[in-house]
Amino acid sequence: MSRIGRKPVTIPEKVKVAVQGTNLKVEGPKGTLQMSVHPRITVKVEGAVVNVSRPTDIRTDRALHGLTRSLIQNMVIGVTQGYMKELEIVGVGMKGAVKGNVLNLLLGFTHPIDYAFGKDVDIKCPKPTSIVITGADKQRVGQTAAEIRSFMKPEPYKGKGIRYLGEHVRRKQGKAVS
Repeated sequence: MSRIGRKPVTIPEKVKVAVQGTNLKVEGPKGTLQMSVHPRITVKVEGAVVNVSRPTDIRTDRALHGLTRSLIQNMVIGVTQGYMKELEIVGVGMKGAVKGNVLNLLLGFTHPIDYAFGKDVDIKCPKPTSIVITGADKQRVGQTAAEIRSFMKPEPYKGKGIRYLGEHVRRKQGKAVS
């Protein structure tokens, strides 16, 4: 039996969870999230608890059991507290700014990079060298952070680029001159 899948998901006071067939909808103060549940997995809302169950002990059912429970837990946390990722820009002359729904990045290329983001995430630049991404959907916040980081990953010689806050970049030794 899945240890994660067995645990019930507790629903806080301000959160509403509704199951209609294979569709699951979670509403809370930070927004609304929807998910399509695999047809082999059963989700039941019983009072202030959500229980997830599976029909058999087949390998795929066991995997879907724990996965579904984790996704529901992430949705409940997302609509109550929200998720946040912080990025930092390292390098001389590199900076970022938000104008409306567009993140403008100056990373030392010949042209600025404009990254348009949707309404499900919120991006702020409290300083020109830091980017804060917030939202209710954990997957969307992480994907947005990964896309922004991919514009200029930290390079190993000087460490310049966009990195997660607190990320350690392994540095290489430069060319040895004899």
